[in-house]
Amino acid sequence: MDTNEDKSLEEAKPSTEEQKKEEIEEEETAEAIKETAEEKGAEEEKTEEAEEEEELKEEAAEEIEEVAPEEAALEEVEEEEKAKEAEEKKPEEEPEEEIVEERIYTIPLSRAWISPRKKRTPRATRIVRSFIQKHMKIKTGAKAEEEEEEAGRLVISDEVNKKLWSRGIEKPPRKIRVRAVKDKEGTVTLYLAEGD
Repeated sequence: MDTNEDKSLEEAKPSTEEQKKEEIEEEETAEAIKETAEEKGAEEEKTEEAEEEEELKEEAAEEIEEVAPEEAALEEVEEEEKAKEAEEKKPEEEPEEEIVEERIYTIPLSRAWISPRKKRTPRATRIVRSFIQKHMKIKTGAKAEEEEEEAGRLVISDEVNKKLWSRGIEKPPRKIRVRAVKDKEGTVTLYLAEGD
């Protein structure tokens, strides 16, 4: 084989390094073209948005100029009247619990002190419950079944419970003032009397 032929073949074929350089240059130019196109598109979008904002501002300014000061004052008065009417309607729409009966009792808890130390406050709670059932005429489960009526419920509020347990299990208060409220469903709720 002739070395001359090999040389001529090599010269005819472009080197792989030259090919790689050309490919890289082509890719870079393509990327540069894409970037410039994207930038132009973004600039066009920005200019369109800016124009729309300016138009909206101009329209708002025209509307403000159109409204006379007297009309603006009338609109404010009308808004205030609507707000007052809405406030007046709210209490009417939300009826509070209808109170059928409300009483204030001072319940003696001295019998709870007869119990052992660790059972005094639980006994005081039972004494309060039985006292209110008796005085507010709440029918217990067995009696209500005989008369075929709904049994009333007794709800002791958190504030009354905290007052009973304020000094722990061994030292409940000697007496407690409560306000018993009975609604039309027959549910009695106990609250602390005012001032306690």
